[in-house]
Amino acid sequence: MSKVTIYTTIFCPYCVMAKQLLKRKGVAFDEIDVTANSALREEMTVKAGGRSTVPQIWIGETHVGGCDDLYALDRTGQLDRMLAA
Repeated sequence: MSKVTIYTTIFCPYCVMAKQLLKRKGVAFDEIDVTANSALREEMTVKAGGRSTVPQIWIGETHVGGCDDLYALDRTGQLDRMLAA
């Protein structure tokens, strides 16, 4: 199963929704909280090609994007394939 990394903040409902989907699928993930850490947020923004909103999600080395992107992958069946890789 591919490693999943998700950058989040404390009071982000989209972060909660993304984590709930991953938990429903039984996927363990590394969560990086960028709430009060500008260095980590900058790292996330650079890795995400300039996207600075949270969550930002990676499956393996592939940048998935945010919560809406994760749910879109799930609707098309691509998420399960990515997670299984």
